[in-house]
Amino acid sequence: MAASGDTPALIETDAVVIGAGPVGLFQVFELGLLEIRAHVIDSLPEPGGQCIELYADKPIYDIPGTPVCSGRELVDRLLKQIEPFNTPFHLGQQVNGVQRQADGRFLIETSAGTTLLAKTVFIAGGVGSFQPRRLKIEGLGSFEGKQLFYNAPSTSLAGQRVVVIGDGDAALECALALSKQQASVTLMHRRDEFKAAVVTIDAVRQLRAQQQLQFVAAQTIGIEQAEGRLTALQIATADGNTHALPLDTLIVLTGLSPKLGPIADWGLALERKQLVVDTERFETSVPGIFAVGDVNTYPGKKKLILCGFHEAALAAFGAAAHVFPGKPVHLEYTTTSPRLHRALGVAPITES
Repeated sequence: MAASGDTPALIETDAVVIGAGPVGLFQVFELGLLEIRAHVIDSLPEPGGQCIELYADKPIYDIPGTPVCSGRELVDRLLKQIEPFNTPFHLGQQVNGVQRQADGRFLIETSAGTTLLAKTVFIAGGVGSFQPRRLKIEGLGSFEGKQLFYNAPSTSLAGQRVVVIGDGDAALECALALSKQQASVTLMHRRDEFKAAVVTIDAVRQLRAQQQLQFVAAQTIGIEQAEGRLTALQIATADGNTHALPLDTLIVLTGLSPKLGPIADWGLALERKQLVVDTERFETSVPGIFAVGDVNTYPGKKKLILCGFHEAALAAFGAAAHVFPGKPVHLEYTTTSPRLHRALGVAPITES
């Protein structure tokens, strides 16, 4: 690790995969089979992309050979599948820029100061990087990172008055966890209805009945502050009344919204905010930069995970020409190839 104030070391690799959703993870697998070393960057703090953020515990029925699995189960299996390749992940970082260098490689810089030099780039960012939906109240932004948070806290808030805003699993699970810390927790949503797992909703209702967790159906209309600190929310309840809701900490978990972000400024051909690719290699208008999954577009495009898996396989073969110029790349099968068995760390199956 670089000392404080030092310039971070430049990381050289064959490929950088931007996006750690299911298609990005499978892209790592396909690259690994071709002995293409990859690093993964994602703006979220954990792998999984939309699968984890939008339907972690909801069933998926159209993964080949898997009658049903949850989004979380699918991501766990994909992570297990790429373990043999020891792929480094750079999470909680957004790619700010991709610049082609004189030698044809790409310099990638992230919001955390990570710098990579790669022969190829794979954009697997789904519909864009996910950003928290912020509460748009005048003056509130100045408290972000101090008393206002858009993620569940990693430290104890015991003894504090905490308001959690949201109606999904993240908000309800956060409220439940804080209640166990003996914080004074108020869960707030505009109506007494939730979009969370039934077991989570039942747990919240049980704590409400025991008066260990408060709930208020209301909307935020303003804030109160004193001596540089946020002291209360001004809220309007469903019956039209307004009053102040005192707090020490505000946690807003109202979901995430995708944004194409800096990708739009990388000089790649776009069509309706999606990256135009060919259907032979899924290469963008810039040679060496590929796009797979929901972020790309081409005639007949279908936004399905299984289609993204197909795109990742062909993109990996397309990238091999950049990573190993002049070297023929042969199609091998994981069932019979000794080389692939070694790469995956598995023993070949022998007939008895």
